[in-house]
Amino acid sequence: MSIAHWASESEAVTFTDLSRNPKAVAARAAALGCLRVTHRDAPDMVLTTAVHAERTEENLTTESRLFLALMKQDDGARSLLLALPEVFPWVRHLGGEEVREFTVELLDALSDAAEPGAKEAVHRAVVSWRATARINADPDQLREALRPLGDVDLGPVEVYE
Repeated sequence: MSIAHWASESEAVTFTDLSRNPKAVAARAAALGCLRVTHRDAPDMVLTTAVHAERTEENLTTESRLFLALMKQDDGARSLLLALPEVFPWVRHLGGEEVREFTVELLDALSDAAEPGAKEAVHRAVVSWRATARINADPDQLREALRPLGDVDLGPVEVYE
């Protein structure tokens, strides 16, 4: 669920409002379920109730479990694969095996996203596969991506755990 969905522009206060009148801002956030806090010098934040955040996580967990269960059935997997281009139009630039890999990675990421500390998993999966699709869509970029590197030293590699 996007932040825009959580807190629209009409449901926003400034960071200054929060610092000057925290009780009123907290009451408004409680009444709305969540409230965007805009900040001139930093990223916006969302102030939400614990119940609202818990329901959002429950919804995400339920959705991911449903999709995972569908993927275990031939008809469900076929339906999800057919629906992907409507949700992600760029998948048309992926090969059949790549679409299946993206689907599995996306569903795994959705499942992981319900866990603490794994909120970026879905975003990373979508962004990385969209980049792959863009490279596949451009013959020059694809040719360059597939070109052997030879003895080129690309420098140190960072390992993320």
